[in-house]
Amino acid sequence: MALVHIDGDDLVVVMEGLGKLWAMKSSLTIPLVNVRGATADPGIAADPKGIRAPGTRVPGLITAGTFHLDGETVFWDVKDPSKAVVVELADERYARLVLQVDDPRATVALVENALI
Repeated sequence: MALVHIDGDDLVVVMEGLGKLWAMKSSLTIPLVNVRGATADPGIAADPKGIRAPGTRVPGLITAGTFHLDGETVFWDVKDPSKAVVVELADERYARLVLQVDDPRATVALVENALI
């Protein structure tokens, strides 16, 4: 699971527990100017993931780390798809972040309010 918060002009994502190991990353900091929006999307877990490099993928259990598909790089940290949030980015290493959060609605509201 990931903790998402706003720190000044940045969106900060901190991976919790073993998520750091599975995703091979402990945190991400993205300038808010490069964040395009966020949506709760439990159905995204069914989408193709692409080539894992580096990361962990056990279908039905966990998708975590960096995945490359159709020329895009996507960061995943999801075990429970019902709590998935997708953060769309521009001009960043990742085209999007797919994160499991404790409260998807609150996370989407946090990101959207920071962009206003």
